[in-house]
Formats: sequence, C-alpha cells, structure tokens
Amino acid sequence: QVQLVESGGGLVQAGGSLRLSCAASGSISRIWTMDWYRQAPGKQRELVATIIRTGVTNYADSVKGRFTISRDNAQNTVFLQMNSLKPEDTAVYYCHVFQVEGSEYWGQGTQVTVSS
Repeated sequence: QVQLVESGGGLVQAGGSLRLSCAASGSISRIWTMDWYRQAPGKQRELVATIIRTGVTNYADSVKGRFTISRDNAQNTVFLQMNSLKPEDTAVYYCHVFQVEGSEYWGQGTQVTVSS
C-alpha cells in the first residue's frame, strides 16, 4: 500500500508559477514510476509528466519546456514545478505511482486555476 498526499495547488495569474508536491508513504521501496496527471472539466484525465526510478523523465508536449518533474533523494516526494502557466493548464492535478508488481495508487488531487 502507498499513501499519497498532494499540496501546492492554488490560483495564479497567467505567466505565473506554482510548485506541486506529493509525499508518498507506505511501500515506497516498490515504486517504479511517479507521475502527475491532470483533469480539466469535461475532459479526460491526461498524463502530464513522469519520473522513473532511474531518473528518466517524460513530459506531455503541451508542458515541455514549462514544467519540470523532480523528486527528493529519498524518492518519497515528487514535485512538479510549473512555470509560464496558461489558462489551459487549469485542472485538478493528481499524483500517481506505479509499483514494480503492477499496483498503482492515486492522490486525492489538488486544484490549479490559472486566470487570464
């Protein structure tokens, strides 16, 4: 079991920045990937960024060059630094982890609202 607690969402003007955090607890040694997804009203949930246990990262085209995913040395907290935010980045952002044996867990979500 893995528990995920997100923080850092809020309201920001276009062009501004926010940093999301997701603290994992429980069976963290079995985590293989840590991801951020987002879901805007009326849209499907989409993958924003991934960091693999090896350190390799991957981003959705829509956020490349603006968002950065990282984690702490203990590999139990993942961050999403979001710069140059746009109104279309408005969504609920979810932390997600995938374990080596195939189990996956979701955080409760944190709202990010970007005003124009």
